[in-house]
Amino acid sequence: MASIQQINGDYYGSKETLTETLPYIKKRDIYTVSINTFFGIADKELSLYNDAIYYYREAMKDCTDSITKQIPLSNIAVVYIQQKKYDDAITILESILNKVRNTKTTILSKARIKDNLGFAYFKKGLNDKGLSLMNEGLEMRKQDDDTYGSIESNLHLAEYYTKIDSKKTNKHALEAYKTASKLNSIDERLEALALLMTNDLINNTEYARKFVLLNDSIIKIRNNYKNKFAKIKYDSKKEKDENQKLRLERAENLVALKEAEKEKVILFSGIIATLISLVSLGLYLRKRYKHKTRLAEIKIAYNTETRIAKDIHDELANDVFNTITFTQTQPLESTNVKENLIQKLDQIYNRVRGISRENNEIDTKANYAVNLKEMLSTYNSPSTNVIINNIEKVNWDLVDDIKKVAVHRVLQELMVNMKKHSEALVVVLKFENTANKILIEYFDNGKGCKKDKIIKNGLQNMENRILATKGTITFDTEPHKGFKVKITLPK
Repeated sequence: MASIQQINGDYYGSKETLTETLPYIKKRDIYTVSINTFFGIADKELSLYNDAIYYYREAMKDCTDSITKQIPLSNIAVVYIQQKKYDDAITILESILNKVRNTKTTILSKARIKDNLGFAYFKKGLNDKGLSLMNEGLEMRKQDDDTYGSIESNLHLAEYYTKIDSKKTNKHALEAYKTASKLNSIDERLEALALLMTNDLINNTEYARKFVLLNDSIIKIRNNYKNKFAKIKYDSKKEKDENQKLRLERAENLVALKEAEKEKVILFSGIIATLISLVSLGLYLRKRYKHKTRLAEIKIAYNTETRIAKDIHDELANDVFNTITFTQTQPLESTNVKENLIQKLDQIYNRVRGISRENNEIDTKANYAVNLKEMLSTYNSPSTNVIINNIEKVNWDLVDDIKKVAVHRVLQELMVNMKKHSEALVVVLKFENTANKILIEYFDNGKGCKKDKIIKNGLQNMENRILATKGTITFDTEPHKGFKVKITLPK
């Protein structure tokens, strides 16, 4: 399962699945080699290079001979190249190259080693030696029809020629892109397109368009896969638990029947059976209630994760990509360009802080009112004035934590919707405290909308939260007449 997750780009999920294997390890053998190797691959793809090296070394400890040790050792060398430790990578790869035998089973390995060794020499500055080895590696892969391996060789050679021969860069990058497209190798296609974008000024826009479309598509596919995989695991566990419960209930019934036969007292056995049935029913209903509660918690967590993922994709992904493209196409030594880059990075930083603030835990203790007011005040801006009245007059100590969380989240969603959609100049929030209930009124003078055109997603979440506390919430809006919300909560 961890391998399948890695194939689909879910490296965090793969690590979670690998962690579930650890209790089953009875001794260190070929399975621990595989487990540690997969841990290393996941951490390498997540740029956790020191952790990746640790797991590759753990894998080496359980290899039974020098031949099998070459795989994790070669992987360590690749990580060293990522860390710019070119001398360390060269030392490892040279030692492996001297040991591999020139047989059918080692041609592919030797071609990969030569290619990575040449790339390390090139990165170190020994261009001629690096080019020679990379060309040898590519030729060996062609001779043995190692189509997938040729992608990596062509990408290395494309990067080599970037600053000295743009035509050769295009040639190798296009070859890598075509092969990766044929084999449906997404990450290599993106890497090839990135090289073409920065090198081919004539077709730059077309390559950038393909990059964005492909990147957006694979993000959506991989996110859908993660959700699907999580559901499969959940459904499997649910079925297993239900089968276990049925076996337990069957065993309890058999015990009850045997007791009835042993006592041979029909009336007494009937009473015992009835009591057992009532107890079983009570346990079942209790479990079912807990199960429903757990499902509700999972659904809330899933909705929160989905919202965070959507915020990151909608608000950050394009900005990050545009900033990367900006740094690749603009002269960074220019003062104006530097200032522009700093502004872009500052905008990304503020978006990340906003997403974090919208999804952090809520303090429901003594500082609740202060924190709530502070959260609402953060939506003050040069273009929007937020006015908060009488929030301190509410005796929040008499309000339970569930209702406090609901109020905080609902007001937060209202403020987010205001910021995204309303274009309001003024926002007013008024709090009233009576003997039996709390009243909260929200108003903004934004553009509003028709009542039948109200976006239901966010508002539905608000309604669900308030109704769960036995409160009420109403919305009132018309085009160009602002947006009004009235919330009533029982104490």
